[in-house]
Amino acid sequence: MNAALPSSAATPTTATPFAAATAAVDAAAIAPLPNSRRIYVEGSRPDLQVPMREISQSDTHTTATPEANPPIYVYDCSGPYGDPAAQIDIRQGLPALRAAWIEERHDTEVLPGLTSAFGRQRSADPGLDALRFPGLHRQPRRAKPGHNVSQMHYARRGIITPEMEFVALRENLRRREYLESLRAAGPQGVRLANLMGRQHAGQHFGASLPEEITPEFVRSEIARGRAILPNKSSGFSRSEPILQMRPLAT
Repeated sequence: MNAALPSSAATPTTATPFAAATAAVDAAAIAPLPNSRRIYVEGSRPDLQVPMREISQSDTHTTATPEANPPIYVYDCSGPYGDPAAQIDIRQGLPALRAAWIEERHDTEVLPGLTSAFGRQRSADPGLDALRFPGLHRQPRRAKPGHNVSQMHYARRGIITPEMEFVALRENLRRREYLESLRAAGPQGVRLANLMGRQHAGQHFGASLPEEITPEFVRSEIARGRAILPNKSSGFSRSEPILQMRPLAT
């Protein structure tokens, strides 16, 4: 016997057409996370701000007097979506995080327009106007003739780029500051700091891992071909630098 379908299922719903003019970010994507906050660790220059998430911990109740536990730090790769102070407008796109870093290398140039026939055809199609985000009409960029703009090329020339420093700061996750704050918390904190400061030898797979990841270490590993930093100067200037390397947390 066939069961009767509910009335709601019998009548298909009509999808609302997408319009770029009214597009907005979902509230759940920018809702704050509990017991944590977004922080930034500044590098060697004011525009080098590495985002991290600071997670608060409750006190340890092992004695008559509770011991305060310092916050811990973890990766936060949510971009501006994890920053409650950021004004999110998906129609404008992400901020150009690496624009100044790319410009100051003087090895790229901005093209007057799209170079592919397909791209130009789509750009000139008025039927797509309702789908276009007004803030995303950007000019493409390419390497100047005779220039190599990969991070490996810079690394092999002995250049530490802001991207390399960015990933080094992110990889350390304020480990040194965290251990110091543990030691300052009391006897229990000192014991924990000593435990957490130890590192199992493990398998290095040919890499010579220092106790603290430095920008120079990142540069040397990229130059040797043991790490990949896919942030070319001609690429997407709005992406955060992310290092791909087997022994690291990334």
